[in-house]
Amino acid sequence: MVDLAKDAIEPRTSVELFAGGGGLAMAVHQAGFRPLLFNEFNKRACETLVASARKTLGVDGLERTDETRPEPPPVGQPAPLYPGDVQDLDLSSLQGKVDVLAGGPPCQPFSAGGVAKGDEDKRNMFPAVFKAVREMRPKAVICENVRGLLRPSFAEYFQYIQNELRLPFEKRDDDTRWQDHNAHLTRILGGLSDEDADPDHYKVVMVPVNAANYGVPQIRNRVVIVAFRADLGVDVAAFEKDVKTERFSEAALLRSMRDEDGPYWQRHPTVPGHVRDRVRARIPKAIKEDDCRPWRTLRDAIEGYGTDTKLPALPQVDLDRLEEKFDFGQEIGVVDHIGWPGARIYKGHTPNELDRPAKTVKAGVHGVPGGESVMLLDKRVKDAASPDGWTYLHRYMTVRETARVMTFPDEWLGSGPRGEQMRQLGNAVPVVLGECFAKAVADALAAAGH
Repeated sequence: MVDLAKDAIEPRTSVELFAGGGGLAMAVHQAGFRPLLFNEFNKRACETLVASARKTLGVDGLERTDETRPEPPPVGQPAPLYPGDVQDLDLSSLQGKVDVLAGGPPCQPFSAGGVAKGDEDKRNMFPAVFKAVREMRPKAVICENVRGLLRPSFAEYFQYIQNELRLPFEKRDDDTRWQDHNAHLTRILGGLSDEDADPDHYKVVMVPVNAANYGVPQIRNRVVIVAFRADLGVDVAAFEKDVKTERFSEAALLRSMRDEDGPYWQRHPTVPGHVRDRVRARIPKAIKEDDCRPWRTLRDAIEGYGTDTKLPALPQVDLDRLEEKFDFGQEIGVVDHIGWPGARIYKGHTPNELDRPAKTVKAGVHGVPGGESVMLLDKRVKDAASPDGWTYLHRYMTVRETARVMTFPDEWLGSGPRGEQMRQLGNAVPVVLGECFAKAVADALAAAGH
């Protein structure tokens, strides 16, 4: 009972590496973890973390530090932000003081949108994660990355990543090929039982996810890797069952739209009849039954229903004022709801539809391409060349709309020009998705008495 009382007074702690624009950091904080350290290399992303710290990270500012061996801050003091290369950090001063190490190592080596060099790419930061684990010995680790890790061409290397996380203290020599080191790890793992409780070992769960199934108004396929230190006695099987249980479904969304006065349309009573008819015409007659909640849609996000916390609806963007780059969010006190000219739709880049989850928000090597950040509007114009005689208008999504699709709070302030803010959002972890996993980690630790 004394330990439980202490836990109630002193929240669990976290360290965030590769923090980017702060999505996973916000998620971990909202799950009840106190940040001890943030690390991010990109200058603009660091500015975003500082600008958004009070409202989104729950800390009274961030203290930039050049100290490569940072000390954990006392309770109530700002967490330090190391704005440099994670490989320069010595995290040994945090050993035994960290409940969760969280981060999304740079995904370009494995992304379908990149050059896909995998382990040969110098941007592969998984080795830095394993180094951090050795130095801090956290109780748990949460990593998010692109679904490209599951491609057949990366299958063996991805298994190696998981093996290294299971045995992080079996350090690979610089002159050893990863294939040889993986063979060594595989031999060790083959001799371990399910009851292994070595404090140098971790038990790993890999979960392919579609963020829409967790309440994010976006189709976003990713991989989440979670590891628990083996000596803690965490029920890993129960944790895996919990996080793999889908909370939201497409079928539930379709059921809510099926009837003309269905719950979805009751929530959005101003949707024009021709839009409702278009959407309902595509709903199949047979829809499976489940106990899930409906997928959240782009319209939900814009109207303030993108999370369980209702937000004000974002004001309409005036298409006649796009060239002004006017911030239409002023009337509700939010920023970066700025119309942008030049939106195009072309082959291979179809737009977002309001009554579906948004397409994946992408960072893009050369910015966000074509229809990826464009959405169809409710307004339509006569078009003799169109099969039904009408064409729906379209425009770029604003940064604030995109942030809502990523389930970021409206207090999030992205640093830099529009393209840089969109890049930060595209690289981030949706807050709602991260929070689901962080809360599950907290519950699993609590169930094991930690």
